[in-house]
Amino acid sequence: MTHDRRDMLGLAAAAIAATAIPAAAQEAKPRYGLIGQMLSLPGKRDELAAILAEATGAMPGCLSYVVAFDSANPDAIWITEVWDSRESHAASLKLPAVRAAIAQARPIIAGFGQRFDTVPVAGI
Repeated sequence: MTHDRRDMLGLAAAAIAATAIPAAAQEAKPRYGLIGQMLSLPGKRDELAAILAEATGAMPGCLSYVVAFDSANPDAIWITEVWDSRESHAASLKLPAVRAAIAQARPIIAGFGQRFDTVPVAGI
């Protein structure tokens, strides 16, 4: 094998190894993710989703906030959030608009299902 070819293979291997390291591991501060299921009172799922969707406007540090219907349960929704940090997520719960949405939604929330904390490493 020629010297040039070994250098090229070495560079290619280094490039592949660099892309195999998750983005969050390369950042100084990993992102924070949350996936949670919320259960509405019977027949109130659309109303609950609308309340949650309205409160997603200005939340500093929020990179993504998705409210989705559960396809298997007519009274359940899933909320998928990506934040620049766990601290930004915690701070969002103190925002007046978020507190107002929680107060408005509380009477039609029947409970909570599964919840997963995650460390987002890629996505759009």
